[in-house]
Amino acid sequence: MKEFQLKYGCNPNQKPARIYMENGGDLPVTILNGRPGYINFLDAFNSWQLVHEIHTSLGMPAAASFKHVSPTSAAVGVPMSDTLKKACFVDDIEGLDDSPIATAYARARGTDRMSSYGDFVALSDICDRTTAEILRREVSDGIIAPGYSDEALEILKSKKKGNYNIIQIDADYEPAETERKQVFGVTFEQGRNNYTVSKDDFTEIVTRNRDLSEEAKRDMVIALITLKYTQSNSVCYVQDGQAIGVGAGQQSRIHCTRLAGNKADFWHLRQSEKVIGLPFRKEISRPVRDNTIDVYLGDEYEDVLRDGVWETLFTEKPQPFTREEQKSYLSAIRGVTLGSDAFFPFGDNIERARKSGVSYVVQPGGSIRDDNVIETCDKYDMVMVFTGMRLFHH
Repeated sequence: MKEFQLKYGCNPNQKPARIYMENGGDLPVTILNGRPGYINFLDAFNSWQLVHEIHTSLGMPAAASFKHVSPTSAAVGVPMSDTLKKACFVDDIEGLDDSPIATAYARARGTDRMSSYGDFVALSDICDRTTAEILRREVSDGIIAPGYSDEALEILKSKKKGNYNIIQIDADYEPAETERKQVFGVTFEQGRNNYTVSKDDFTEIVTRNRDLSEEAKRDMVIALITLKYTQSNSVCYVQDGQAIGVGAGQQSRIHCTRLAGNKADFWHLRQSEKVIGLPFRKEISRPVRDNTIDVYLGDEYEDVLRDGVWETLFTEKPQPFTREEQKSYLSAIRGVTLGSDAFFPFGDNIERARKSGVSYVVQPGGSIRDDNVIETCDKYDMVMVFTGMRLFHH
């Protein structure tokens, strides 16, 4: 296929629209179902690069959930606990423990379910039946993967009344070394970002604590590759092989850190007994559950506990999860990794990160206040690594 005609561009008034290869060659994708749009393809190509690079670096199946050209989460196929399965709404999926790629997507989709609503999915490996079963019941716009089993393809083609977007990509495709784009009629040209992230990058440990485990190195790889395909400024919190909070596109780094930290906090709180045990009525849909949990954990928690409201959602009235209780629960969290696409200019980022259980930090370094950032890490016995490599993405 030399080109693919799109219904429209970013917005319905932006016509005509198409994707094609400047060299006149074949596109590296095959459309197996649906009619992906302009933004769908932006999500697909960015997310594919993310999962493909994680798989190449770590040798593990990887998945990502993408929305508006940034990941809501990315994860590798680390086995899930029973509690984690419940928090991700996949405790009833048969065969999950036997499918690393399904496990990776269950983690990615389950991290920030509100942001993942209507996502575009990327898989590093062939989509199997188990992964398709997870996707069958989620609101999603489409998927990109290097292949699909016959069972998976049949399941996915039934989504959205047969219009679900299914893209197969050539896993061996390598883009040109030079990339171009136009803004306001002006062509920009640059060398493609060929920087590859690996565990070998984490040799410059600048803190007193130099105890960097293999699991922490794995999570640093996931954080940096996730950031490489996240709209900048951006930071990413990772734990147990899973991006649990992504702060994208903020003008201030502390705002990135707060935004992503709040998401990471919600992720941890979703696994608490109070949330896992919320007595939802069976007929309550998954999106409504997500919205209800979000409100229950927020400042408006009384809204879902009011008489006349809770009866429509729950079989019995839940107890509130107060701010004091949430703060106490989060204070026990440790072992989280924080990555940044550019240097941290002040120690306030580390202070905020500590509240979300961060023990490991990876960043380029290079701020005139690096000493202050290192000192703040040392105050909390964190391990911090400088990579010397900025990862802006626009």
